[in-house]
Amino acid sequence: MRCLGRLLDRPRIGALLALVLVVALAGAGCGSDDDDSSSKAGGDLVVSAAASLKPAFTSYGGSFTEAKAQFSFAGSDELAAQIRKGAKPDVFASANTKLPDQLFAEKRVDKPTVFASNRLVLAVAADTDKVRSLEDVAGDKVSVAVGAPAVPIGSYTRKVLAKLDARTRKGILANVKTEEPDVAGISAKLQQGAADAGFLYFTDVDATNGKLKAIELPKSLQPQVAYGVAIVKGAGNREAAQAFIDGLRKVAGAEALREAGFKPPPQ
Repeated sequence: MRCLGRLLDRPRIGALLALVLVVALAGAGCGSDDDDSSSKAGGDLVVSAAASLKPAFTSYGGSFTEAKAQFSFAGSDELAAQIRKGAKPDVFASANTKLPDQLFAEKRVDKPTVFASNRLVLAVAADTDKVRSLEDVAGDKVSVAVGAPAVPIGSYTRKVLAKLDARTRKGILANVKTEEPDVAGISAKLQQGAADAGFLYFTDVDATNGKLKAIELPKSLQPQVAYGVAIVKGAGNREAAQAFIDGLRKVAGAEALREAGFKPPPQ
């Protein structure tokens, strides 16, 4: 101890030890700042979204500055199932309000927000006149693609069919050749000629750049198609997630949705 005291009394050695201590403390402080910044806005934002949102969200993501948006597009029911199994995207956007509401009741997401609406149409290849109406879809030698019952597009389609007269409904159901897990599957079957007609959202037809055309459904048959979005519990980037959701109702997000053919949320 006496020797150590003598060393510290020497000005040159004492100054050197003090310098080493300052550098060590400064290094520790810098590390702390880096750790704090990694938990704030910036970095990556993971968004699980309905397949029908792909054009609009991809466009919006390109202009989103709060974080680097990374997307996973699939059927809304599949994405909800992933969250139930433990997946932790920052944002879940569904082609209906039922799934976000269910996840909220299960305490897996924050309270959902309704951010857009769409409409169901009968879709056919642009260069065909084989199908011109719902009655034609119920005719002979017509193949139909629909969404699986659990996916929103499939649920909406069945609401339309339930309102038809029994003969037309029975004829259409008899012509169903494939039940797809999302709208991308239905669109692909129609563009490939594997189905003569299918039920899609208007925005999905518009996204084919003229390869498909839409046959409007009577207003009396039109279901209310509303889209819900929520922050997932345990999200790693909540600040950016909230900014992303806020943008869907205004500015860049709302503009991207409008350009893709979506309408404002139902009143």
